[in-house]
Amino acid sequence: MKNFRKDILFSIVLIVFLSVNATSQNKKSSVTDSETKIEKRDKKKRKKKRKKVKLPDIDLSHWKVTLPITNDEGKPLEISPPEILDFANIEEAKPYMYIDSTKGAIVFHAMPTESKTKNTKYTRSELREQMVPGDNNVNWTFEQGGTMKGKIAIDEVSKDKNGKYHRIIIMQIHGRLTNEQRDLIGEDDNNAPPILKIYWDDGKIRVKTKVLKNLNATGDELLHEDAWDNDEGFNFEQKVGFGKFTLEVKVSEGKMVIVLNNTEYKVYESIHMKKWGIFENYFKAGNYFQTRDEGAYAKVRFYELEVSH
Repeated sequence: MKNFRKDILFSIVLIVFLSVNATSQNKKSSVTDSETKIEKRDKKKRKKKRKKVKLPDIDLSHWKVTLPITNDEGKPLEISPPEILDFANIEEAKPYMYIDSTKGAIVFHAMPTESKTKNTKYTRSELREQMVPGDNNVNWTFEQGGTMKGKIAIDEVSKDKNGKYHRIIIMQIHGRLTNEQRDLIGEDDNNAPPILKIYWDDGKIRVKTKVLKNLNATGDELLHEDAWDNDEGFNFEQKVGFGKFTLEVKVSEGKMVIVLNNTEYKVYESIHMKKWGIFENYFKAGNYFQTRDEGAYAKVRFYELEVSH
């Protein structure tokens, strides 16, 4: 009888022990599962955060930038290759050219300041093509041709007193005199007129180009700025507003084509384009702000920018 009671007592103790041990194991398992879930959740958060960091698809090795501030000589501050490749760490550039890693774009910010380039009253935060990095003297002709393509969006822009958004030039083809041409016509610099200006104008894309005043002009006559006049301009039909859009500029001998969003085209192929072949050229892109209104500003995002020749 005593042995029987001992056996029962032992069995009860064993059952209690096993039960407690099982509960303990379940608790440990539950804690482990909970920790695993937390780790997985944190990992997803970290992964999601990493995904939000985007970089623009732009190679700056053949561009210099002009900013709306002055250097020690009182001239607009310029940053050329190779320094421009590290623009995000240049203190002077940070307010006017910076990366928006949530959008994957470079932002060009401009406003009226005392920093004006020669022959203009407006300021800019704008890229200038350099076929040879750091050198302005190597450029291209229409015969050599070239293509510039960008994906762009207007980030912010102020309005004038009438409630209309201020205008911004976002792309250009600028003419340039060679040193020989400059000396030939007695100019003191290499500036020639811009054959192309592309505006963001109150949510639409507007194109301006140059036309000859005298169609019979030849040779040296063509080199003078006053030989050329502005055309009437052209407006693309679609309104881009503040959304993303693509612009492509394609140049070949005697011809220039502007393409908006791969759906609308404007073709320039005339005597004006043919005679423009006398000039060298370079591409420009960014934010050339077209007002001096007090308190005005504009920010332009470039997601992609590509040039080829």
